[in-house]
Amino acid sequence: MRGGTAWAAPGLLGEAREWQAVAAPEAGPAAQLLDVAAAGPDLAWAVGEEGRSGSVRETALALVWDGTAWQRTDPGFGGYLGSVAAASDGRAWAVGTDTSGTARLLAGDGPTWREADFPGRGAPGTSLAAVTTGPRGHVWVSGRNSDGSVLLHGHRGKWTWLEAPPAATTIPPYGIHRAPCGDVWVYGSELVARWDGAAWTMLPAPGGIRAGFTGLLPVARDDIWMTGYEYGIGGPPGKPPAVRLLHGDGTGWEYVTAPFGVGVLTGIVGDAQGRPDRISGWDFWDQTRAHYLRWDGTAWVSERGPVATTPVVINALATVPGSDGYWAVGTTSPPPSPTAQPRIER
Repeated sequence: MRGGTAWAAPGLLGEAREWQAVAAPEAGPAAQLLDVAAAGPDLAWAVGEEGRSGSVRETALALVWDGTAWQRTDPGFGGYLGSVAAASDGRAWAVGTDTSGTARLLAGDGPTWREADFPGRGAPGTSLAAVTTGPRGHVWVSGRNSDGSVLLHGHRGKWTWLEAPPAATTIPPYGIHRAPCGDVWVYGSELVARWDGAAWTMLPAPGGIRAGFTGLLPVARDDIWMTGYEYGIGGPPGKPPAVRLLHGDGTGWEYVTAPFGVGVLTGIVGDAQGRPDRISGWDFWDQTRAHYLRWDGTAWVSERGPVATTPVVINALATVPGSDGYWAVGTTSPPPSPTAQPRIER
């Protein structure tokens, strides 16, 4: 505990909790937080954007939690930050894209960010989508370079694109997850693949009509969860998507019925042992509170956030190491309107 903020010790699997709203610093118009990561109860980061107008991005947004309050930090460029990961040494890594379309890789030390160099930086065909960390300073980034590689590995300042997976894809993977066993997974609408440190293993693509995927949790190599959404065929302007919850055995995927059906499942996290724990979501029919899902040991059940006076759109979810806590971040309007501001819950 520091600054009057208490986090409990890790709880039991499936234990229900009461979510609370946490004050976020005021941001510019059309602001949203896209990802969050915690190094511990007294240190966390959240990233996103502000000033967005349609598809035009304006300014990258980054916040830091010091154990007492969230404060703004300066990423130092225009554009957006889409992913952040906390390292065991108390640092953070974030990736995004600037207004010229150039991929950016940042290292964070508390409230300070510095840009990191990597092979292909600024080159055509290079993109960075998401980042995760491992022990002893290892960092992995999903994306793509001009040679078709989709995984960038960093350690002690040296960055290397790993060999390309055997299956080609036209759309770079936009998600990444490191399992407790050390496997690194990359995923997207056309690709799900596992890197075991020596070689790739390809899994069937989850498919779907106008589908997107927001999270992946490999409990084991034959026990995998994916979250996302699907728009289906046609429909009127403004038609909301349907939630997608998939369970895989390494050879195929099956649909799992979620507690609500219209909206988006926006992320999934496991407990300290890698078991299913929580899913965050946006419920189209009840937009004034977040709709979380909790694994009770046999099924996913509803768990609701606090009621707000604005819509609540949670974009990302993270566990807090060393506690039973979570951070959830997003915005107050789907999609970000000029009045949208960051939304944070725990």
